[in-house]
Amino acid sequence: MNTDAAAGGTDSAPATANAAATETDATVVKANDAVVDANDAVVDANDAVVDANDAVVDANDAVVDAGGAVVDAEGAAVKANDAAVEADGAAVDGAAVDADDVAVGAGSGTRTGEKSDGDAEGERDGKDSEPADPFGAFAPEPEFVPGKVGRITRTGGSVAARLLVHEWTIVAIASVLLAVIMTWPAALHPATTIPQDIWDPTLQAWQMSWAGHILTTDPLQLWHANAFYPDQYSYAFSDTLLGYAPAGMIGSGPEAAIVRYNFVFIFIFAFAFFGAYALVRQLGAGRTGAAVAGAAFAYAPWRLGQAGHLHVLSIGGIALSLAMLARGHGFSLTKGYEPDKRRWGWVVGGWLVAAWQISLGFGIGMPFAYALLIIVLVTAILWLFRQIFRWGERRPFGWKLFFANLGGGLIFAAVSGMMAYPYLQVLQLHKEAKRDEGIISLFSPPLKGFFISPPESWLWGDAYASARSTLGWAPEMALLPGFFLYGLAFAGLFVSVWRLKHRIYLGLGVVLTTMLAMGSNGPGHGDYGYMALYRVLPGFEGIRTSGRLMVWVTLFLALLAAGAVSAFADRAVELFADQTQSDVGTRAGVWRLVTLIPLVLVLAEGMHKPGPNPEVPVSPVAMSTLQAPLMVLPTHELLDMNVMLWSTDGFPKMVNGGSGFTPDDQQIMRLNMQQFPDEATVGQLRELKIHTVVVLRDRAQGGEYAKSIDAPIDGLGISRTEQGNVILYKIDG
Repeated sequence: MNTDAAAGGTDSAPATANAAATETDATVVKANDAVVDANDAVVDANDAVVDANDAVVDANDAVVDAGGAVVDAEGAAVKANDAAVEADGAAVDGAAVDADDVAVGAGSGTRTGEKSDGDAEGERDGKDSEPADPFGAFAPEPEFVPGKVGRITRTGGSVAARLLVHEWTIVAIASVLLAVIMTWPAALHPATTIPQDIWDPTLQAWQMSWAGHILTTDPLQLWHANAFYPDQYSYAFSDTLLGYAPAGMIGSGPEAAIVRYNFVFIFIFAFAFFGAYALVRQLGAGRTGAAVAGAAFAYAPWRLGQAGHLHVLSIGGIALSLAMLARGHGFSLTKGYEPDKRRWGWVVGGWLVAAWQISLGFGIGMPFAYALLIIVLVTAILWLFRQIFRWGERRPFGWKLFFANLGGGLIFAAVSGMMAYPYLQVLQLHKEAKRDEGIISLFSPPLKGFFISPPESWLWGDAYASARSTLGWAPEMALLPGFFLYGLAFAGLFVSVWRLKHRIYLGLGVVLTTMLAMGSNGPGHGDYGYMALYRVLPGFEGIRTSGRLMVWVTLFLALLAAGAVSAFADRAVELFADQTQSDVGTRAGVWRLVTLIPLVLVLAEGMHKPGPNPEVPVSPVAMSTLQAPLMVLPTHELLDMNVMLWSTDGFPKMVNGGSGFTPDDQQIMRLNMQQFPDEATVGQLRELKIHTVVVLRDRAQGGEYAKSIDAPIDGLGISRTEQGNVILYKIDG
């Protein structure tokens, strides 16, 4: 810096500043106080925006480096303030801005009121780009000039207080609060009601309870659950939700299982929002765009139709693991690969989150695993190509990052293998568990299904009732991600913070994943899409619903929408700056509020119809008091899901069970037991060592199992007692 220019210039402002500075030290002190007061007024009025603060910090550093020029700069600032006050009628804000400009000019060795080329370029860069680290929400906050509250916090040195106002803390809290609102009334009566219906949710409540129970009592029996007796590997008859086992270790019994389910139900929406927000921020978009992406990913209308399938709703780990892996590799869409931002710890964390996601089940996890494999292969090929052919700048990768990926990838592979083994055993023991092409065709959605809302949608549900009636199986075919999301994503192809090539990639991602999600209704009856994957790739033969790939369609649409909304938000700030002739960093007031409209619209599409959640049937008998193994009549897939929930009271072994498929031996047993009690059925029960049969009178009456209520039992060697609505049969050995 040219300090002589600042100290010995011949312009009138610096000369006056020198004269003022030499009069007395007291004058300088008063001048400093005036500058501080003016700056405080500016900070209070403009809320200390980060971009402007960075410029002030740089100017102050330059003043310090200039040494003796500090006095000159401050004197010039005082005169500039006085002149501004006289001219504008004591307009404090204007005086402060002029004083800052003079201070910057004097400190940097330029004429008062002028800016160097570097300073001008820096301001332009500040307007056109995001902060250097778009994932700053998960790193220490950048330095800023604090307001009054901030100064008190820093003076106190309270780390906890600073954490509370950190972006990631605010987003986490907001995610949970939003989830409570959007899933209401799940939190209203968590011990007695359950979202959507009383069938699949009660099965999944049992799954979490079983995992928590068995891992703390007899971990080696994890896969051999108490239901579906005497079948083995019965815990793997459906996606297990094993990753929620820690929650299953809290509390016991049916009531605790229902409370647990409701809180996990709320959590998965909050986690999906948070994960998508983190991913978009890491990739380089702004906060508003990230919020829109989070809302679209977590609350897309098609997810309302899956509210009874916790394993389908649990997608937050997908987005968060991708965000952490991108963070660890120093990658964003706006800046590309930045080697100086590599962090091996984030890489390991990303792989661990991915492993946790796969532990929830393969229905969503299998496509995710293949997506990670594709990302790894493409990244490795591109990196090797650059290294060999020197295509572009050669950028280091590093051994730490290599071993972090190797170790994390091995953990992910190990968890995937551990999860895959019992499912492979199930396929070997039960050929009926394999999804044939006929089943896939039955659940494959047509293209129009991507524009039809499920009935649970508050905004679109009733309007699309007629359209839903034309779908073969509406619960798996009404896959609307949101009309507002479609519009924002389309805009994102043309106006975005993402580069053109990335917009093209994202658009192709939408098209490709849509084709795959159509299953056998895709191009060539799916032969060029999902059916090809089904026939070639291991694991896809166990997935019956191609529409679950809607997760990836939604994610690509959300990324496109985030790019568009972020661009709109940036433009709104610039418009405000142009209209008010203020720095672009100044808060844009109403213009910023306007950019929240897309967020409100996306959330409106994700709202469900108001109304109470259904009450969960209470167990008619204390299951822990019964001699096991046992069987409850009537028995069919849906009712057995309730029985599984009741069995969380002690987890007795029982024939009952409802899940992703019906084992042949269980179906035969159900048909035979319609004749109970007779000699044949009693003999079969003895052969299976079943000691107790529980008959629910109100459910059996007038149905296929009505005979079990009062048929004669003489000569069968069994006893019958009644306990209210329950009839208990004891089968002697």
